[in-house]
Amino acid sequence: MEGKDPHIDTLLEKCKQNDRTAQFELYRRYYKAMYNTAYRILNDAFEAEDVMQEAFLNAFEKLDMYRGEVAFGGWLKKIVINRSLTQLKKRKESVRFDQVAYKVEESAETDSAADEINYREMRTTEVMEALQSLKDNYRLVLTLSLIEGYDNEEIAQIMQISHQNCRTMISRAKNSLRKKLAQKNELKTDAL
Repeated sequence: MEGKDPHIDTLLEKCKQNDRTAQFELYRRYYKAMYNTAYRILNDAFEAEDVMQEAFLNAFEKLDMYRGEVAFGGWLKKIVINRSLTQLKKRKESVRFDQVAYKVEESAETDSAADEINYREMRTTEVMEALQSLKDNYRLVLTLSLIEGYDNEEIAQIMQISHQNCRTMISRAKNSLRKKLAQKNELKTDAL
């Protein structure tokens, strides 16, 4: 378990004393994972880099608040996610999650073309490209669910929406992703 790693614990203690070498070592160990998390949410390399840097600065300033109840990487990832969500809310084109009212009824429509696709044969890059092309709230909810591993209750808390709205949004996001993948599959089939 990461929280019990004596080297990490030593680095954290040194960071609390503003040891720049220890801070750089922690940064070096976690920056790729934190950047990837921010990028998957923001879909913008420059914003992800900024958010990741701000998250590290914030973490170093508030390191006394870290109690070791969860792995340091998990604690830091939560900061990155929260900063990424704040950045999303600042964007003009961003949907403000606290003002969006989603219908609770789930669509009964099915996409027969999506049912014919063998998703296991698709390349990861194809799926990630399709995910990145979704609108912000769909991309965010699927990233938190499928990639970061948060459950619906945690996602609802993070996005400040009801549990029911969260389930509906995840369902709609998956349907939207299936449609995008079906379109990609159709284009590939037509090209052959």
